[in-house]
Amino acid sequence: MNALRSLVPLLPVRRVPASIAFYEKLGFRVGNTFVPPDETEPSWAWLASENGAQLMVGRAESAARPFEELLLYVYVDDVEAKRSELVSAGIEAGEIARPFYAPRGEFRIVDPDGYGLMITHT
Repeated sequence: MNALRSLVPLLPVRRVPASIAFYEKLGFRVGNTFVPPDETEPSWAWLASENGAQLMVGRAESAARPFEELLLYVYVDDVEAKRSELVSAGIEAGEIARPFYAPRGEFRIVDPDGYGLMITHT
């Protein structure tokens, strides 16, 4: 049986360049993009972090709203340092909470399309 190697979400977004700019502030880098013929900006991008986190973003074909219940969990070694880094980069970040399952803390940010991201520890 072939084992699964990874799971990479594809988020439908309004503008791929805006999503790229946001996720680069989070620590992702562009690995690949696709620009359709006769267009000037990408309609799809694959992003990856230096530690192997991956995400794809693709221009939505309709005006569908993001799933309000969907939360992407992003794991970091130092929650407080990451929050400071993101705030310095101009990203609005919630206060750090310390629920029982995240004793070193977690906080929420929202991407340009309304997707919620919980930044928490590994």
